Amino acid sequence: MRCCASCSCAAIRRYPRTPGSPGAEDALRIWCHRNCACLPCDRCRHRQASHPARQLIQDLKIPFEIPSGQELKPRLDGVLQILYLLFNEGYKASSGEHLVREDLCNEAIRLTSLLAGHPSANLPRTHALLSLMLLNTARLSARLDGAGNILRLQEQNRATWDQMMIARGLVHLSRSASGTELSEYHLQAGIAACHATARDFSSTDWPRILDHYDRWVAMSDSPIVALNRAVAVAHVDGPAEGLRAVQQMKHRDQLDSYFLLDAVLGDLEYQLGRMQAAAGHFRRALGKADLPSEREFISRRLRECGVGA
Repeated sequence: MRCCASCSCAAIRRYPRTPGSPGAEDALRIWCHRNCACLPCDRCRHRQASHPARQLIQDLKIPFEIPSGQELKPRLDGVLQILYLLFNEGYKASSGEHLVREDLCNEAIRLTSLLAGHPSANLPRTHALLSLMLLNTARLSARLDGAGNILRLQEQNRATWDQMMIARGLVHLSRSASGTELSEYHLQAGIAACHATARDFSSTDWPRILDHYDRWVAMSDSPIVALNRAVAVAHVDGPAEGLRAVQQMKHRDQLDSYFLLDAVLGDLEYQLGRMQAAAGHFRRALGKADLPSEREFISRRLRECGVGA
């Protein structure tokens, strides 16, 4: 945890290095130095990339400690981002043979729990992130079938969901509601809670989920958030409105190589009974998917269209 705080230091973030989010990425690489397989990079690149970051921390004499005072908020935001990225890599791996890395999800939960128990970090957004992790991890076992194939939410066996973990997630969601702060973690945890507490798929509170996405889109210009919102729109107002929401997305071009854009479009066309159009999107998605489980899932959807190759 002190490593994460150190790599979130403003001096690290200002130092000219690689583009993107280097503080979070380097912190993950340092923490994961003992487990090179946890990030989407090969072993040599992983070790080489971690050395400059550690050397920079030493050169700038940045203490390995959780800050306090005015330094806390920006550093805490960086630490939360690091833990969020770690969790996401476990929830949906970006490379490798397996879609899910439950060990990474559990480690992210462990570290976030430690953070939530620290007096300086016992804040609403910390509890919101922990709630998000718990509510999503509670449903991990149902995301894949026995052969490792992806199951859609309506296909999952909810009896296998970890009810004790869901209860823990709801406790932290309640704790996150103290004060007036509303972060992206709050909204994501709220969405996860809607799914986790629904008795069955038909009972899902999609209007509430859409409201959360509306507020999330107002905070973030991420096209992935907008794409997920379009799915919620389709559940509330129908697939035609979902397609319109996709067409109206900002920065949609950033998702040109993202297989889920075509997968969503294919599903919406499928719901409208336009099988040729659906199959075309699924074929494009198949060409973009990397993981074996993703490719098998898209292949199954393509077969459901019942059209020729």
